[in-house]
Parts: sequence; structure tokens; C-alpha cells
Amino acid sequence: MTMITTPARIPRMSSVSARTPHPSRAVHTRLVLSALALVTLAATTACAPQPGVLRAMDGGAGMAQMGGTASMAQMERMMDGWPTASREAVMFMTKKYGAPAAMTSEMAMWGKTGPWKRTVVFAREYAHAFPMQHTDVMQQWLDYRAPAAMYDELAQYDGSVVLERTSGEMSARCDKEAANFLAVNLAHDVATGRQTVAAARMMYGEQIMALKAGRAAPYTEGIRFSMMSNTGDPDHAHAAPMTGGGRP
Repeated sequence: MTMITTPARIPRMSSVSARTPHPSRAVHTRLVLSALALVTLAATTACAPQPGVLRAMDGGAGMAQMGGTASMAQMERMMDGWPTASREAVMFMTKKYGAPAAMTSEMAMWGKTGPWKRTVVFAREYAHAFPMQHTDVMQQWLDYRAPAAMYDELAQYDGSVVLERTSGEMSARCDKEAANFLAVNLAHDVATGRQTVAAARMMYGEQIMALKAGRAAPYTEGIRFSMMSNTGDPDHAHAAPMTGGGRP
């Protein structure tokens, strides 16, 4: 899928924003542009990215389709005012996997990198006290299917690990890729019955402490289970399809 942006449309969006500075309209504009950036990410994931082009959609929530070729100066401009943890996560990802596929003033996005299906670094920090005080800024997804009966246990294990049953995805959100590796590896152990929730939470803390001390922490070094495919679960219909004007 290729996303096409016609130059004629961009000025009209900017001019509308300039003529209607009402706060609610500004919030709506930022949400629309963030959604547009996510669509761009889907497009860059599905096909080879085009050469990087910086397109200012408006003064406050610009969208850059980087195509993996962004300069540091471009990225620095997009990250103006970002928290330190978010900036460090973007620099780490860029050094390891290359520049993001797309950026807005609120997030940086990569498609397929290493074992991850996609990665988003947010300009917003989410406070997280487990296993110690830190902030979550980087969310990474992979295809995964867990038994529905284990969802409660997985939620108890770590609130920053998210299972999406319909799409068949699992994500982890922390401040470091190593911590996300650890989170999903232990989630797999819980989902498959290899560890209890209590044991997994204890091991999480032990592995983080080992990592900080420079000792071996194998659960933080990569995915330790076989990658999955065809993980989506459309569930079962409980009603007839809607027909005739959208009404049953």
C-alpha cells in the first residue's frame, strides 16, 4: 500500500488551522495528524519506503515521512521539548535500526526492525513503578497468540504488557528495548505455564538488577521463544450480519 500526499491539500489544512484557532479545533487537528502518521507507518511497513521527505503539516503537529533517511537535525527539530527518556529511546533505535519511518511532534515510528513488528517512541512519559520507578516511553509489538484463559494472569504480571486478541499481537512498553525483551519473554513463560505470576515478577526484578550491574541477563538479550504467525483471532459471530442501511 502506498500513501500519496498531494501538495495541493497540505496548504488547505494549514490555512484552515490558521483561520480557526479554537482550542477544540486544535486538539482535533493534532489527533487527526497523529492518526495520519500511524497510517503512514502502516504503509511504510507494507512496502519499501520512499526517500525521506520532511513535510510540515502545520506549525504544531508536523508529520515527517522519514523513510529511514532523516538527518539528525530534522529529528532534533521534531523532538524539541521531548522528555530525556523519549529522546534517548529514539537515539538508541536510530543507532541500532536506522532513522524512524515516520515522526510527528508526539511520536517516532519504525516498521519491521529485528524481531519487532513495529515500534513507537512517545513524546509522553507514563509513570511505572514495577520493578522500580521509571517511565514507559517505547512500545514494541510482535505477533503473538496467548490462551484467552491466561489474560488475567498476564495482566497481573505486568500492566505494560498488552495482549490484543483480535489482531493477534503482544506489546511491551518500557524505556529500553532490553526491558521490552524481558517483559515479553516472561509474559510467554506465564502464558505457557512455565512460571507463575509471582515467579515471573521476581525474575523480572532479578534480571533488571543483573543488567544494571553488567552481569548476564539472558532474558534481556532477545526473544527467547519461536516467533509466531497467523495469530489473529476473529472470535465467533453471535448475531447475523447487519443489512439494509446498517440496521439488523
